[in-house]
Amino acid sequence: MYLCTMAGIYIHIPFCRQACHYCDFHFSTTLKLQGELVAAINREAVLRKDYLKGESVSTIYFGGGTPSLLIKDELASILDTIKSLHTIDDGAEITLEANPDDLTVEKLLELKALGINRLSIGIQSFIEQDLRFMNRAHNAEQAAECVKLAQQAGFNNISIDLIYGTQTLDDLDWMENVEKAIALGVQHISAYALTVEPRTALSKMIATGKVAPANEEKAAVHFHKLVTMLNAAGFEHYEISNFALPGYRSQHNSSYWRGVQYLGLGPAAHSFNGKQRHSAIHNNALYIKEIANGVLPLEEEGLSLADRYNEYVMTTLRTIEGIDVDLLGEKFGLQLQAYCMQEALPFVKEGRLTFVGNNITLTRDGKFFADGIASALFKIDE
Repeated sequence: MYLCTMAGIYIHIPFCRQACHYCDFHFSTTLKLQGELVAAINREAVLRKDYLKGESVSTIYFGGGTPSLLIKDELASILDTIKSLHTIDDGAEITLEANPDDLTVEKLLELKALGINRLSIGIQSFIEQDLRFMNRAHNAEQAAECVKLAQQAGFNNISIDLIYGTQTLDDLDWMENVEKAIALGVQHISAYALTVEPRTALSKMIATGKVAPANEEKAAVHFHKLVTMLNAAGFEHYEISNFALPGYRSQHNSSYWRGVQYLGLGPAAHSFNGKQRHSAIHNNALYIKEIANGVLPLEEEGLSLADRYNEYVMTTLRTIEGIDVDLLGEKFGLQLQAYCMQEALPFVKEGRLTFVGNNITLTRDGKFFADGIASALFKIDE
């Protein structure tokens, strides 16, 4: 098995050199609070040291934002703090999200020395016009070169992100992107359809007619080409947006999808303890101030049985294993088990869901409609 069973820790680093046109994550392009925020994350880790109830940690994930903006000492301080407060499993997966323009030879050797053993590189495209459309900070040459440098530095667990369905990307260009990713010899690829989120630069450009709306038919074509090409190259399509060579699934994200508890540190980070979700405020300066005063700037969301069932359906249906009907019954009761199976039947008849043993899984045709199918299986609190 590739999936971990222990707890995970996520650290949100909310800084970027520039804003990508499509991004709606919490970040700031002003880096002046970077040092103070790292110190606040360390203090939050201490304040919340009991959140995981002593469970050992098998994954640590630096996300953002752009965690590769942190200098060596800042990353080291966070890792040292976590290791002083928690038992870290031998061979724990430690991932850092990085932008290609940050990955110099010196930077990569520093990351390796710190114990970072997995890189998730935000390449998005190997084509210059696509990168400019998205307002990425790197260029096409850096997109390919950074992977080669990481491999030379000794990283053998590398994931890259790609985006398809953009207005500047035709079918041949998309196939070229996938071919380059395969040729580079990376172990993992996360690929996402361009999504137009509210209050982003992209949504404003579309609203004012500066660019055309996103084309769902194009995205569907790109998705099916992606699946065909990566399957042929030996990649396992283990989650809707994620493909891995055997043995290289993302352990951290796989834990999310399986409902394993995790601690989130930093502004906008989420945590989950099995029954409640906690989310930090989306404000860097206020986060720093509150933590300095010993106050945890968190909101708690209690999850009803229906909420937890819905999350289980949403996350597991997206995976290759699908919904484990037996486990669903154990976790949520026979009534919700029967409800899920009944609501799945129309999609089985349409050829978008199938029963594999005791699991409900998406067919290839169903995968592009995963979110809509999952929502149809949801249970509304009564």
